[in-house]
Amino acid sequence: MKLNALVLGLAGAILAAICMLLLSLANYFGIYQTAALTMQEIHMFYSPDFWGTITGMIEAAIMSFVGLFVFGWLYNRFTK
Repeated sequence: MKLNALVLGLAGAILAAICMLLLSLANYFGIYQTAALTMQEIHMFYSPDFWGTITGMIEAAIMSFVGLFVFGWLYNRFTK
């Protein structure tokens, strides 16, 4: 069975961006503030304000897309 590496990457990118948005919303309401601070240390462009959330979502989407696309591509190569 082959994986569609492009679709896998896109699904991961969308999920990562949504998770980043939810983390920022939770931080705004006082929930998971430590997780937001940790995310700010890990991600280069993330901060819990509006523009930091947008750039963090883009960064997380790109990182997830690349990682999952490579994973799907390698999976297809090894399962021939």
